Amino acid sequence: KTVFSKAQTIVVENIRKTLLNLGFPESIKYQETSRTPPEIDCCLNDLPNNDFNMTFKCATSFKENLKMDVKGRCFVSGVPGSFYSRLFPSKSLHFVLPLHFVHLACSIHWLSKVPEGLEDNKKNVYIRNPWPLSVSKSYLDPFQNDFSLFLKMRSEEVVSNGRMVLIFIGRNASDPLYRESCHYWSLLADSLLDLVSEGIVKESDVDSFNLPFYDAGEEEVREILQKEGSFEINIIETHEHLVPYKDSEEDDDETCRLKFGEMMASRKRFITVTMLVAHFGDAIIDRLFEKYAHNAAKYYIAARSCNKTTVNFVVSLSRK
Repeated sequence: KTVFSKAQTIVVENIRKTLLNLGFPESIKYQETSRTPPEIDCCLNDLPNNDFNMTFKCATSFKENLKMDVKGRCFVSGVPGSFYSRLFPSKSLHFVLPLHFVHLACSIHWLSKVPEGLEDNKKNVYIRNPWPLSVSKSYLDPFQNDFSLFLKMRSEEVVSNGRMVLIFIGRNASDPLYRESCHYWSLLADSLLDLVSEGIVKESDVDSFNLPFYDAGEEEVREILQKEGSFEINIIETHEHLVPYKDSEEDDDETCRLKFGEMMASRKRFITVTMLVAHFGDAIIDRLFEKYAHNAAKYYIAARSCNKTTVNFVVSLSRK
């Protein structure tokens, strides 16, 4: 199952409670009566430089699958801009679900920019043992600022008793430096260093490349929510960050390992290619992810048995 399928119950329940809290209980049972279903204004947001065409194609398909009596009462629009800024009029939103159509998770784990003060993070692209604790703090500080700003912007747009459900990547380890040996960003760093060994990439270029990403722990998330103060925490659920691999020992053959490596490389390429091209140029990309697939395949067995720190948080919030 995808994380979103596991979170679907929470999403549906929050929509239901939103309608009840806003005084529209009849909207929940309109099918049992002759009442007209409510109109729904679905506002989609993305960065201005991203292509809205795929988003609108997905929206069109979604509307086509709606029941006939609802189809004409659901309206979809696109709003370009960063969610670290105001996007909608004051007190205009009743339910917020920041969600990427492809990844089925919101982007809270992506920072607004690469952190500063990472001079000690050489030969790596993210937090990794045994790097100094200062590296972790260099990531945590901007995450706190970004997440707080996101909450502040949404608090001005969401009505009182309105709901918001966040789904994003986090970690289940209390140690801010600990990540499993087969962590996907460690594999990316190792693959870049392989290209350094081959003379394709300069080591100084790897040293100066860091990802604008942070996988917060649950206590860090709670602390930020409580300090910002605009939303009440209804529930925080933790779900395993699923990586598709076989559980049978019979599937520990080379074919399965290679397929696993190729799948992991394809996913990370889709996510990081724009950042990598901007820093290293596009000539290295194919070779880099060949290396990534190879390195991920080597960790196929470890990925099934290691203590995984990567999780997905599903956070349900109510506007105070």
